[in-house]
Amino acid sequence: MKEIQSDCTAVNPEIVKKVSSQMPDENLLGDLSDFFKVMGDATRINILWALEKESVCVNDLAVLLHMTKSAVSHQLKILRTAKLVRADKKGKNVYYALNDEHVKTIWAKAIEHLTEK
Repeated sequence: MKEIQSDCTAVNPEIVKKVSSQMPDENLLGDLSDFFKVMGDATRINILWALEKESVCVNDLAVLLHMTKSAVSHQLKILRTAKLVRADKKGKNVYYALNDEHVKTIWAKAIEHLTEK
């Protein structure tokens, strides 16, 4: 990516130098942006909310969220690609759950942040 020159002079050049050396590369920034885009959809947030409570199959999610099975499956595919949910086959059904403790922690911290007074 082409570097753009700022039209400002640093007030604290030592801070700029220190933080500059710790800035992530463009690939990580892109991945982080994509992660938050996935999290930024109300339907996917509803699905994550349900899965934070219980492992749920597609049919039950569709009923719970008043959506079609196809629409829920589409959103679950996006969440699986982003590694936010996992699929576990139980008998003839596939149950979805939050992928791991990282996702549970991110979820819990977001709720804590939004509900703090």
